[in-house]
Amino acid sequence: MFDNLSARLEGVATKLKRKGRLSAADIEAALREIRAALLEADVNLEVVRRFTDNIREAAIGSTVSRALTPAQHIIKLVDSELRSTLGGDSFRLTFASTPPTVIMLVGLQGSGKTTAAGKLALWLRRQGRHPMLVGADLARPAAVEQLRILAETAQVDFFSESSDPVSVAREGIARARSLGRDVVIIDTAGRLAVDSELMEEMRRIEAAAKPSYTFLVIDAMIGQDALATAGAFSEAVGLSGTILTKLDGDARGGAALSVVAVTGKKIAFSSIGEKLEDFDAFHPDRMANRILGMGDVLSLIEKAERQMDKHVAEKGAQKLAQGKFDLEDFLEQMQQVKRMGPLKGIMSMLPGVPRELRDVDIDERELARTEAIISSMTREERRNPAIIDPSRRQRIAAGSGSTSMAVSNLLKQFKEMQKMMRQMGVGPPSATKRSASSRSAKKKGKRR
Repeated sequence: MFDNLSARLEGVATKLKRKGRLSAADIEAALREIRAALLEADVNLEVVRRFTDNIREAAIGSTVSRALTPAQHIIKLVDSELRSTLGGDSFRLTFASTPPTVIMLVGLQGSGKTTAAGKLALWLRRQGRHPMLVGADLARPAAVEQLRILAETAQVDFFSESSDPVSVAREGIARARSLGRDVVIIDTAGRLAVDSELMEEMRRIEAAAKPSYTFLVIDAMIGQDALATAGAFSEAVGLSGTILTKLDGDARGGAALSVVAVTGKKIAFSSIGEKLEDFDAFHPDRMANRILGMGDVLSLIEKAERQMDKHVAEKGAQKLAQGKFDLEDFLEQMQQVKRMGPLKGIMSMLPGVPRELRDVDIDERELARTEAIISSMTREERRNPAIIDPSRRQRIAAGSGSTSMAVSNLLKQFKEMQKMMRQMGVGPPSATKRSASSRSAKKKGKRR
């Protein structure tokens, strides 16, 4: 979502790298570029003005460390201001001493509110909580059924009934209390646009449920329209924070950089992806780093811990170290990586990756073809690719819907990878020792 903004800000840094020291004119030129980048990203004008004013004040009033170049100094100030604009510290969710903790979700129709409720329920369950989903969106057809299916997928309890939204919220809390559930998530109705009837319904549910938290769910792709929505809900109910959905979209991302300033509340959670697992707590510092192309290693590690099978990962690493990594191991590891989401998203979390590589359009279909080819091999062929002759190649190609040439190319690439690993010293200890002793013998022979 922030690709264009990230590229523009990195361009500012590139121009400043040629400067030995920063003059007032250099600072103003950089601020003009930053201002244009933010406006292009659909950030609210007042937020942009405050953003650039704060950087100007900090740049003029601060002493530049000798350890920093002018470009690094400006990027440091931009990073600090991005974190502040995104909310500063991360939102902290605390739980009621007398369960259940009630969480109410509000927002417009189409913002991803019902899906966010299911994702939040799964996130809480994985935190060791026992949530219940309550379907109080009785206006939208199939909303209750959608939430019920999400509850089944997330393996959490569900409650709803065909009465009225206020009664459903009240009865849902009572049911959760009787079952010993410690969190209740209430999914409320939305509209295509903000109206007085919707706001009145939200106020009545809030009065009956007395939620510990009320989160506004905002589609990050709707840009400036999100601000009017945020303002209206902020006046109607006591917002605790926001949940940003569809952060993996192609929009310009201005809502994420504007909503905190408009509501005065932090972004609590963000949703990146369509899967139920694609949901996490929002960290302003990590998002600022990603916008500036610095990666997000912590989120990548946490994602790997959640999505990857530890046993499979360790087995692959062990076989790699022993020089016994075969196509069967390669297939297992590739399937592990696929569970973490699109490769482009993973690349954006790695620090130090050049923009040229981050911008490469990775064809996920090519990975699917590779998986199909390896899956069409027998276990013996995956463990010992050397036995794959022309007739076997033809059979594998037919089974995977590819060509013999594609199978040959994959085998060649895998062989090259194994060769490269051996050159890097990855292999059986005996082979490494033999190689070392051989080099030593040659040196002695030359000395004689």
